[in-house]
Amino acid sequence: MLVPLFIGAVINTFYPDAAGYFGSFTSGIIKGTVPILGVWFFCMGATIQLRASGVVLKKSGTLVVVKTLTAWLVALIAAHFIPLSGIQSGFFTGISTLVLASSMNMTNGGLYASLMQQYGSKEDSAAFVLMSIESGPLLTMVILGSAGVASFEPRLFLGAVLPFIVGFILGNLDEELREFFGRAVPALIPFFAFSLGSAIDLSVIKHTGLLGILLGVGVIIVTGIPLILADKFIGGGGGDGTAGIAASSSAGAAAATPFLIAGMNPIFKSQVASATALVATAVIVTSILVPIITALWAKWARRELPPTDIAVVPPSPL
Repeated sequence: MLVPLFIGAVINTFYPDAAGYFGSFTSGIIKGTVPILGVWFFCMGATIQLRASGVVLKKSGTLVVVKTLTAWLVALIAAHFIPLSGIQSGFFTGISTLVLASSMNMTNGGLYASLMQQYGSKEDSAAFVLMSIESGPLLTMVILGSAGVASFEPRLFLGAVLPFIVGFILGNLDEELREFFGRAVPALIPFFAFSLGSAIDLSVIKHTGLLGILLGVGVIIVTGIPLILADKFIGGGGGDGTAGIAASSSAGAAAATPFLIAGMNPIFKSQVASATALVATAVIVTSILVPIITALWAKWARRELPPTDIAVVPPSPL
């Protein structure tokens, strides 16, 4: 995700007319964020398998719902204090309700699954089964709409989720189709990342770097705490909070959300460059810190209790 995004940003910064100059397929890749993401959402939907155990569905459902509700609560609070256009001056320039909702709403399912394979149970590892629901702009649209930040026409909601639904249906009707489309998910990430980066000017990243780092740390803290509690007390399966920490990351696709949202509602267009840079930085930070924090938490949560001193009574000779 990150290297292709940076390459696209470098090209756009020093040669912004590259797409028009080369045209044809090259232009399609540079400017093809929406169609590439559309195919990616379709394939993500195909990977979701509902034939899972009740424990797995409960665990994954709990993490998804808590993460989404946390992002919604943050957006609701931010909408009362941050202007619709975002903060325009000072250190927090670029922070907006769109940025906060986009960065906190989506979990990196691949990172979660790999961490749970090492630090969790089989049920924990399989709990990423519903995390793909967070992919795409749909839930962010719902969050922004319910927070009173923006309104979207019903047809746009349908358009945002339709590829995902079709993929989901086909993937559950035919196991071979699920496997076939599922293999395309990681392959498409570098392409939409490059296309997304091709809309970013590196001067924006230079001004949002430190703020993006703090945003990433904030995502882990703000979403991680309720996720830990949910894993321990709601998710079942004997969770000790490790799965909650592992789910506190930002998914790489979250960086595409501001671009997609702005395409559906023009009031966000002025925020796209800074919002994308901030969310992309938060993705980097969470992808680095979440594995470290998860390992430390798992070690602490499963620490061995010191043995109890028991007086040993020698056997009686009788």
